[in-house]
Amino acid sequence: MSELTQRQETVLALIIHEYIETAEPVGSKALVERYSLGISSATARNEMGTLTEAGLLRQPHTSAGRVPTEEGYRYFVRRLLGETDLPEAEKRLISHQFHQVRPDVEQWVRLAASVLAHHSRSASLVTTPRSPRALFKHLELISTQGRQVLLVLVLQGGEVRQQMLTLASNVPELQLSEAAHEITRACLGKDAAAVAAQSQRFSTLGQEITRLVADVMSRADAVSSGEVHHDGLANMLNQPEFTDSEALRQSLRLLEESSFLEEVMAKALSPSVGGVQVVIGGEGAWEELKDCSMVLARYGAPGYATGALGVLGPIRMAYGRTISAVRYVAGLMSDLVVDAYAS
Repeated sequence: MSELTQRQETVLALIIHEYIETAEPVGSKALVERYSLGISSATARNEMGTLTEAGLLRQPHTSAGRVPTEEGYRYFVRRLLGETDLPEAEKRLISHQFHQVRPDVEQWVRLAASVLAHHSRSASLVTTPRSPRALFKHLELISTQGRQVLLVLVLQGGEVRQQMLTLASNVPELQLSEAAHEITRACLGKDAAAVAAQSQRFSTLGQEITRLVADVMSRADAVSSGEVHHDGLANMLNQPEFTDSEALRQSLRLLEESSFLEEVMAKALSPSVGGVQVVIGGEGAWEELKDCSMVLARYGAPGYATGALGVLGPIRMAYGRTISAVRYVAGLMSDLVVDAYAS
């Protein structure tokens, strides 16, 4: 389409703002009066007609006002919205909430989902951060009963794996502690293959434990993507677009289908951390998203672990506020993951 004039862009942006707030078609008379545009209702109506012909607005009924189309929202988000930011008071509150929770990845993920749902007034989704491969961080060996020992393996990022093993003979607690310390020092930051390669440098006990650790790490590598946490389903129920039960069921089903969400995230998100992607009405690629928009971002520590987070809501979404919230929470989560994985 040809470039819009500045006045046409102003009219489009104001109609989108009004429709996001009211969910009601916007008429030319109300638009001119509410925003003191300095033009007549007839002139505004002509501009709205031009925007309708361009496919950026539509008229639900002959006598009704206009509402944005998916193309109208895309034009607005990509060319008119510009950089947005959360108010400083909200950022301080969110930051305080994150620093109040204990240093645990699962706690951060659940909090991120809650914060995004609250500030976007839509449904949120957050995946737990995953390393490209499991990396060794710390090992504990705890004597339990007789020859049985509890192996506690901590991976970079805080993921903990536990396994019971039965040794060939009783081993004193001090010897177990020394073996765990020696293995930790030699294997810190290494992946499963590198840990297995270290086994020959240890005693028989160290070799047995190192091989088991490598096996546990290999199984961790086999796990696909991080679990998807979501929040704010009640927010979807309150949206007028979803009074139609079928549209609501379809949207809620998307949040339950982790394989579909993984596909959308994999294709919509760039592999690098930073930046926010907006998917409006499925972008012609996903019929399942035709009634929804998604605002997504990747977070984490590149080379160590990354995850994804975002918001799923109606196409009539407050994009500025939602994009700001997603960007800010992604930044906080990245800082936390860097501290956990890269330190």
